[in-house]
Parts: sequence; structure tokens; C-alpha cells
Amino acid sequence: MNQLPRARTLIFDTDIGSDVDDAMALAQILGTPGLSLHSVTTVYGDTLLRARIARRYGVLADHDIAVHPGQSAPLSGRDVWWPGHEGSLHEGLDRESVAELPAVDHLIATLRAQPGEIDVIAVGPLTNIAEALRREPHVATWIRHLWIMGGLFPPGEKPEHNFKSDAVAARAVLSAGIPTTVTGLDVTQQVNIDQTGLGLIGAAGALGAALQADIRQWWEFWQQEWNVPHDPVAVLTLSRPDLFTFSEPGIVDIADDGTSTFTPDGAGTMRLAVTVEGSRAAAAIIEAIQRART
Repeated sequence: MNQLPRARTLIFDTDIGSDVDDAMALAQILGTPGLSLHSVTTVYGDTLLRARIARRYGVLADHDIAVHPGQSAPLSGRDVWWPGHEGSLHEGLDRESVAELPAVDHLIATLRAQPGEIDVIAVGPLTNIAEALRREPHVATWIRHLWIMGGLFPPGEKPEHNFKSDAVAARAVLSAGIPTTVTGLDVTQQVNIDQTGLGLIGAAGALGAALQADIRQWWEFWQQEWNVPHDPVAVLTLSRPDLFTFSEPGIVDIADDGTSTFTPDGAGTMRLAVTVEGSRAAAAIIEAIQRART
């Protein structure tokens, strides 16, 4: 009898609560066959509030997920960008229970216990992972593969938010030799969720309704009726690599302002997502969100 392939176990490291795409990515992970969410770690700013938001989305999807609040302040010392709407549409968040073990301690302990078995998807500033590497350098060899949403290749007029928010952390993580796939703005911006997609998401029960409300809030914040699902696109590089083309191996350098540069290098441990099939990617994201409660 043929055995089903083993699910990829992962930790989701996120600054959920500001841009709605983190919540979309969490729901997408929960609804993707072949992905097994071990835990969530939160980073950047009010990480306790972010953890409670993540926990709430797990509850809405009928999943009991462990969420660990992480590092609040960037290692670079840069001020935290905080729009102010985080969690405002979710009543009673203070009732959501989160794990007592801080995110960095959790990352180290979990990866040490299961070396080479866990993927990490990082869709916010890389502060938690950089701090874990500082405390325990073996983390670099314990992560099976690191999947990052960050950067812009080639560099644009402004650095991308995640790398800019903690360039010190980004430099530490991207120079640590971890097998890594990076998905930059140049790729994520090839995908968008419009009113039609929003309607499909909103029909997915209580989880979909909550996502729809948060998406509309995000649209109102930016005064536009569509958004780029940056973080879900990065998740797809793991779950649906057939939708992408990827670069040859190389290295990524991070400037002090967060600007990112990729250099091909056969000895490098990095690769970039280069192109994505935009309409198929959007459909895959929506379908996974719709499956999150099934």
C-alpha cells in the first residue's frame, strides 16, 4: 500500500494584526493539505496583542494552536510602525490564552528537539529568528528550510517593510547559512485579492467573515478596494512551488536601510522566487482559506 507523504511541520513567525495578509496566511496554512502547523510566534511591537489575534483566528478555524509572544523591539533600534487598528474588530481578545514560553525560547527548544524536521515561515521582521541564532547558533542547522517574505529584487525606490523594520536582524538571519527561499515584493505584487476574491473568502463561515472584515478595514486604511497578499504568496512557495520559478543559489546582502541585493553564488544557501502565476496563485490562496475549517 502506498503511504501518503509526511506533512511538512512548520512554525509560523508573524507580525499579524497590522497588514491583513498575515491573518490570511495563517488561515491558508490551516487549510493547506500537507502542512502541519506546529505553533505560531509573534514579533514586532505589541506581540502579546498579536499573539491573541493569532489565537483568535485559530479558534475561528476550530484549531487549537499554540501561540508564543516574541520580541517587541527591533534589534536595529528602529521605531515600530503601528497603524493602530490592530485587533480592533475582535472583541474580548484579552480572553484568548497564549503560551507562557517566550517565542525565542520556544524556537530554540522546539528546533533542538526536532533538528532538521521543522520548516519556519517568517513573514514579519526577522527579530525572533535573529535573537534565537544569537543565543544558540545551532538553530541555523536545525531549521529544515526557512521561507521568508521580504525584500525587493532588484532594489526599488524604498526598502521593503520587513527588512527595513529590522535590518540588523535581516542581515544576521540571511548570512547564517540556513537553506532559505525569499519571496520579495517584486513577486508578491504580481498577485491581488479583489472584490470577487473577498466575497469568496467572506462566505467561508465565521473565519471567512472575520477575515473579510479585517480585509475591508485594511482597504479603508489604504483607501483602495484590493490588496496584495504578500504573506500568502510566500506560503505558496512551500505548498505550491509549481506556480513559481526560482533563481539559482546565491546570497542576499542587507544594507543598513534594509535594501536587499541578491548575488548568484553556487555555494550560497539562498534562492529567490522570481515569477508567479498570479491568477492561479490568488485562486490557490482563496481555496486554502475556504478549506481552513474543513
